[in-house]
Amino acid sequence: MSFTTKVKNEISNNYGNISENIAELAAIFRNSYQKADNILEIVTENSTVCKHIYRLIKEIYHVNTKTEYKNTKFSKNRLYIVSIPDKLEIILKDLGVLSENFKYLDTPPSYLLDAEDEKRAYLKGTFLMTGSINDPKTSMYHLEFFIDYLEEANFLSALLNEFYLNSRVIERDKGYMVYIKEAEKIGDFLRIISASSAVMYFEDIRIYRDHKNMTNRLNNCEQANLEKSMLTSNKQIQDINLIKEKIGLDALDFKLEEVSLYRLKYPEASLQELSEIMTIETNKQITKSGLNHRFRKIKEIAKRIRES
Repeated sequence: MSFTTKVKNEISNNYGNISENIAELAAIFRNSYQKADNILEIVTENSTVCKHIYRLIKEIYHVNTKTEYKNTKFSKNRLYIVSIPDKLEIILKDLGVLSENFKYLDTPPSYLLDAEDEKRAYLKGTFLMTGSINDPKTSMYHLEFFIDYLEEANFLSALLNEFYLNSRVIERDKGYMVYIKEAEKIGDFLRIISASSAVMYFEDIRIYRDHKNMTNRLNNCEQANLEKSMLTSNKQIQDINLIKEKIGLDALDFKLEEVSLYRLKYPEASLQELSEIMTIETNKQITKSGLNHRFRKIKEIAKRIRES
């Protein structure tokens, strides 16, 4: 079972008050209804969603609704259909799909979504019909809605952004996609539609992935620092061996000779580690910056030897 199906199954078991249920049905009808032979049909691939829609229509409009399913060669999944044989115009006008003059409304009337809970319900209904969400365990974070008309897509995006979800709209071959890619915002959307179990699962995976990514970044950083330290050490050893071969280390002053011998003795030590070793063994405080200053002098001497 996909993560999208789990989310839709969960929220299909949640019901609000009458105004919230009407707002949810408004989104469902606006994004999925079909009319043929004086019958309204809502089609979905999810049996739980089908039962949820059936119950909403039955309780609000008291019509002789029926459900059925069929298999088609165009879809790998079974299609579930909610059929409404009467009160068609009353329902479509009441849900803000048609105006009083029976003209299609590009966006739902504002009175359907006066309260925040009604807006949440509308987003829930839209997700049930057109939404999908990637499982955070198996792929990148992605939530999308596939909408037929630009006006509805822009309306949906604006509604999502009232909740600060940073949604975007892009055109597709046969419609428009409203999408959200930020993990934190997708988690917020699941909270908005009251998908509590899905939120817990999503956040657990998100926290695990964030922790894993942070660990990988730290490991990569540590590895890069180690490689940089070894490269620096090798260059220092090359300079010291050149001086040793050409003029002898005893030609250096005491501090430079001392640090040269310790570098040859501890070739894999970082500057910090070497400063700690020398401080302990010589019983004199030698800082990392002090060592760095000495190695710069050794580098200048080696450079002069090479140039001459």
